[in-house]
Amino acid sequence: MTTILDVKSALLEALGEDRVRDGDSERDLHASDLSFHAPHRPDLVVYPGSTEQVSVVLALANELRVPVTPFGVGTSLEGHVIPVHGGISLDLSRLDRILDVSPENLTATVQAGVTRLTLERAVGQHGLFFPVDPGADATLGGMAATNAAGTTTVRYGKTRANVLALEAVLADGRVIRTGSRAAKTSAGYDLTGLLVGSEGTLAVITEVTVRLHAIPEQAVALRISFPDIESACRTAAGVVAAGSGVTRVEFLDAWIVSAVNAYSETSFPEEPCLFIEASGSEELVLADLELVQAIATAEGATEIITERDPDARARLWKARHEAANATAAKFPGTKERATDVCVPLTELAGAARFARAEIERLGLNAGIVGHAGDGNLHIAVQVDTSEIGLSEELVHNVVDDALARGGTCTGEHGIGLGKIGALEQEHGDLIPLMLAIKASFDPNGILNPGKVLPATTSTR
Repeated sequence: MTTILDVKSALLEALGEDRVRDGDSERDLHASDLSFHAPHRPDLVVYPGSTEQVSVVLALANELRVPVTPFGVGTSLEGHVIPVHGGISLDLSRLDRILDVSPENLTATVQAGVTRLTLERAVGQHGLFFPVDPGADATLGGMAATNAAGTTTVRYGKTRANVLALEAVLADGRVIRTGSRAAKTSAGYDLTGLLVGSEGTLAVITEVTVRLHAIPEQAVALRISFPDIESACRTAAGVVAAGSGVTRVEFLDAWIVSAVNAYSETSFPEEPCLFIEASGSEELVLADLELVQAIATAEGATEIITERDPDARARLWKARHEAANATAAKFPGTKERATDVCVPLTELAGAARFARAEIERLGLNAGIVGHAGDGNLHIAVQVDTSEIGLSEELVHNVVDDALARGGTCTGEHGIGLGKIGALEQEHGDLIPLMLAIKASFDPNGILNPGKVLPATTSTR
């Protein structure tokens, strides 16, 4: 019977001592992510320095039936990187080279461990940017694996829409390349699209080729306060339905605004609000701003503030991105349980109203933020150990409500550990097909076992 010492010995021989670690601090660092899910240590942490070394690790792990959980920087929110079956945590942070930037083609190719802000700095020198902004400085490999989204999705789409090609390693160590640098393709099944969002359960992504965009000529932000949740959400839906090309449409309820004010030392009115940004040519921005203000005024907006100064805009978006830190600071000693759902825009106001009512009914300390232009609501619940059951009830009820409205159990956090049951509820008839795909890519079940799909067989 294979022991972890056998695995360690084989990896040390193949990769060298600096690539294989089993110290307590290394294992603790790779035992959790930003989610509330219980940590679980891997047996080993492996730091490959190349695609070839990833291939060696996977081929060996597959032969010995050892679980492998890919790890970027640990910013996932549904337990994606927690190695619940132990085994190997495959840390891709040393695959950190930007391999190509092609301004003429509006593309860049990076290794999986390159972070979003590192890419941003490199392509910014060419007047370009990568548009997906999840807030955290996640790795591009991790963003591809989870199909990350964020504040700019309403204009540019999620990660899948911005990935042209991948290099990935299959469970048996084979290296594959999908897609190309061409702007579009009709060549066969879309394996690039399949691997993006597969959460490390089908292959380990080692390189990503992404679309770039020109930095807009001008950007202006609006902060708009409303008397209630419904009017804010109706405004967001109306702005999108009217054909506006705005870049961001973010919703914060009054509870979140209060937390943000205390944490970021802002003084926003403590009412439901929208943060909206328009970007592009001066003429286009002006037209979008006029449209947004007209819709907001018709919905009874209580305050509309325009931010044209770049520093003022940066402070506004910094406050939005720090919402999670703000809620944690408001209730020290608790842990955030974050969840998200996504609904059609016409259902956004009703879904937000229902979520707020459930929070109040259950007596939880929680707020709602959302990428309102996408119909994507996020609920941040601060819980102690006595409130885990109530938070479970909240998540279950909000998912039920979203599905009843024709929505989905998650718009961007993914399934990971936390929403396997919700996936079955939403797509139960498709689970056998998904399991067949998983078996085709990973017949021995070594890749991130325990995530996305209901358990079938053990890897050890």
